[in-house]
Amino acid sequence: MSQCAWNTAMRSPFIDGCAVTAEQMQAIESRIFDAGMPVAALMDKVAGLIARRIQTLYPVTSYARVLVLVGPGHNGGDALVVARELHEQGYQVARCYPISKLKPLTQSHNDYADHLGIPQLPSEAIESESQDWDLVIDGLFGFGLTRPIEGAIASLVDTVNAHPAPIVSIDLPSGLDTDTGSILGTAIRATHTLCLGLWKRSLLQDSSLDVVGQPELIDFGLPLSDMQAVVGEDPKCQRLTQALALAALPLPRKPDTYKYKEGHLLLVCGSAQYMGAAILAARSARASGVGMLSVAVPKTLKPILVAHLPDGLVIDCPEDETGAIAHFPESLDLSRYSAIACGPGLTLHAELVVRLLLDRDVPLLLDADGLNVLAGLDTIATLQRRRSPTVLTPHVGEFRRLFPNMEGRRQEAGGRRGKASDRLSQAQMAAQKSQALVILKGAQTVIAAPDGHLWVNPHSTPALARGGSGDVLTGLLGGLLAQNITHQQTATKSGESCDAMNAAISAAQAAVWWHAQSAISAAHQLTELGVDASSLVDFLSPTLENFLRMRAADTA
Repeated sequence: MSQCAWNTAMRSPFIDGCAVTAEQMQAIESRIFDAGMPVAALMDKVAGLIARRIQTLYPVTSYARVLVLVGPGHNGGDALVVARELHEQGYQVARCYPISKLKPLTQSHNDYADHLGIPQLPSEAIESESQDWDLVIDGLFGFGLTRPIEGAIASLVDTVNAHPAPIVSIDLPSGLDTDTGSILGTAIRATHTLCLGLWKRSLLQDSSLDVVGQPELIDFGLPLSDMQAVVGEDPKCQRLTQALALAALPLPRKPDTYKYKEGHLLLVCGSAQYMGAAILAARSARASGVGMLSVAVPKTLKPILVAHLPDGLVIDCPEDETGAIAHFPESLDLSRYSAIACGPGLTLHAELVVRLLLDRDVPLLLDADGLNVLAGLDTIATLQRRRSPTVLTPHVGEFRRLFPNMEGRRQEAGGRRGKASDRLSQAQMAAQKSQALVILKGAQTVIAAPDGHLWVNPHSTPALARGGSGDVLTGLLGGLLAQNITHQQTATKSGESCDAMNAAISAAQAAVWWHAQSAISAAHQLTELGVDASSLVDFLSPTLENFLRMRAADTA
């Protein structure tokens, strides 16, 4: 492999996955400028790439009239170079400066725009001339913004947002906090966000989704050595990519494998009140490929589960007067399972069962009422006592009950939005303090490991906002966890080191991605309104098969 090809092969996964803070991005840029890269040369290069992408997205034949919002700093300088490039390609470009004082380099580009005759509009003219543009380029503020947008600039932003023309934001929508994703007073509502160099952490925050539009990375060739010098070879915050998720699957299987080498999962779920949750979790666990599947349910649910799961082992448990599991049968040996997943449809009446599992040395996944029982205990102390990996899959409400004091970083957003929490930092802190793997579900699900690493799934669909979707994730993740744990135990016997938490992380990466992609595939066929949890299970295997087939074709 040539040096150029090697650099590309190394850079691409890093660029695709790494997400940085404002401080980290500033440090990377400082390194390359200190090494001799002229700021003006880099600005021209970056803005040229932006302009070419805009021409592809918004061709001059349909978007001839362009309004460029220019800020005082280098983000404004980028916008001016973009304005120049679009002007030279035949676009009718007009500039608007809500802040008159510009940084020296930005002022130079402004002077040249004057020379080219690119018109300049005062801010107060924008509202009266609001029908005179087909496209807006947002270059007001970049990743250095820390103060709320207020006054006349806020009014300008609101006017632009109210206009029907699409908006392309350079690096970040102006008004978005780079790290937390909170809105600083008000913010541009972008149609496209062309993020520069590396993904910014705010783009992985659910709070930013309303303003980011379609995010896209513009790779302008930051040296890998400079990026790794700041964030390390294994960045703490990463986007969950397709390549990473596929690599985390327990594939390929060895030719001589058999069922007990592919994991044995025990699902503890269901009640008279929530029978369907047990069915959904069991069906998705079966779709995971786990070698053996046992399902512990209240006694009256056994015939129903057997009908849906003829290839599973259904364990009937004594139940209380509410139809919940009262306790496990005396003959049940919990040590025989590779992993246990507990919670879907359980109800709080099964508290004694959850408490028993928390005290056992077995990899444990808790969801739903498993989490609600845990929230009634000293969560941090209980989890810290466990020797085997614990995986938690809370939604935001469950997370708050589990970790009520886990505020993480907070950002004073000011203006109309008030405060906004940084859910990435919250999940990160919760995982580090509890030593559990925390999967904080949401529009962009966060996987937080005890060592401080984060992976965020940037691709999902509102179709998952349906009852039962979490039960599907629990079964799928439980099955992958059992397989990975068994593979790690087999590796240990052959002399290799066993790391059960890494096995759990890989299972989480694969399950979160697979679950979301299946929902996306289902929504394409059934619409976002038509994807229920049962149909989601039906899409699990076909979705994975499609991705594996495409990967095989790419490598052929």
